[in-house]
Amino acid sequence: MEVKGFLAGAVKAGIKYENRLDLAMIFAQSPAVIAGVFTKNEIKAAPVIMGMKRLAFGRPVARALVVNSGNANACTGTQGLKDVVQTMQLAADALKIDSREVFVCSTGVIGAPMPMERIERAMPELVNSLRPDGFDAFSQAILTTDSHAKVSERMVQLTEKTGKILGIAKGAGMIGPVLGPPHATMLVFLLTDLALEPDFAQKALNQAADASFNRILVDGDTSTNDTVYLLASGALENTPISETLAEAAAFQEALSQVCEELALMIVKDGEGAGMAVTIQVEGCRTQEEAQIISRTIAQSPLVKTAFFGRDPNWGRVLAAAGRAGVALNPDTIQLFIDDIQIVKDGCGVGSEAELQAKGRMRLSEWTLRLNLGLGEAAHSVITCDLSVDYVKINADYRT
Repeated sequence: MEVKGFLAGAVKAGIKYENRLDLAMIFAQSPAVIAGVFTKNEIKAAPVIMGMKRLAFGRPVARALVVNSGNANACTGTQGLKDVVQTMQLAADALKIDSREVFVCSTGVIGAPMPMERIERAMPELVNSLRPDGFDAFSQAILTTDSHAKVSERMVQLTEKTGKILGIAKGAGMIGPVLGPPHATMLVFLLTDLALEPDFAQKALNQAADASFNRILVDGDTSTNDTVYLLASGALENTPISETLAEAAAFQEALSQVCEELALMIVKDGEGAGMAVTIQVEGCRTQEEAQIISRTIAQSPLVKTAFFGRDPNWGRVLAAAGRAGVALNPDTIQLFIDDIQIVKDGCGVGSEAELQAKGRMRLSEWTLRLNLGLGEAAHSVITCDLSVDYVKINADYRT
């Protein structure tokens, strides 16, 4: 797992737990183009605030990403911002680069002060850990309640060269990303050895994130720290890809595939999750209405607990759709579990269909398809069940 132009590493800094990797870094051997999308939660962690400010200044470049787990550095006031600045400077001094080329991400407990003395003590070792094949360690260090690392790779065929995209993500709970361009806790780091024009990099990331991370829900709670960064090293020495080049489509497709694969991994690793369910809402008057209804169903605790029980409780689905604030006609509603229809014209089909649907719900992946019969617009999101383990994991996460 390597990408030309980048090194990675991780160390055990003891940020929250002893003897586990929890401080990680990606280093660009030459200045890399960077693009980012961030949480739209009004309460933003200090690293998010700083990252947004950096990208707002025009066309910044990145040399290093420093990521810690165990502490979100959110709701930490002015001191939290100072801690980000100090982390940037510590990394810059150790790497002998400009601190303005350092970006920071954090994930973990909200409201706790950053243990800066531990980060300062660990920084030299972190820099010494950097190597081309250090992404395995990096992918482990950024995890919190995740059960495993999440990695996706794609090759991008250009006219004369073949580039690569590597995506690394973390996220299992507090997942309901609502990401936007600079003006999900989910952290995603996308690296490519291709050269990209900065404007194209940002637009490509916006499009890929909107079609993937903005369409997943574990619990519907938008994190204070959701961040997705795209870095392009240009080590392949290709003509920088812009919107006007034919190669733009190939890059966009590969980037979107990586993001979609990572998004599905996040849902399937949802805290206590036993399945990934696509909520497909069709037959709506507008795309916005389809999106509202699909997200309302996907966030419903009653619907998600029915998923956990493999119970085709279609009444809960219709009730959730009906409270979404969109005018509906019950007589035109059709509901399917994969290809098994359990509601026709707003009424249940019967126990035999429900028994078949219950069997389908035992699969690890399946689709709930709701057709409202009102128009042509559609939207889908991916969610999971709500289990007993989810409650156990989150009940005493802080204490």
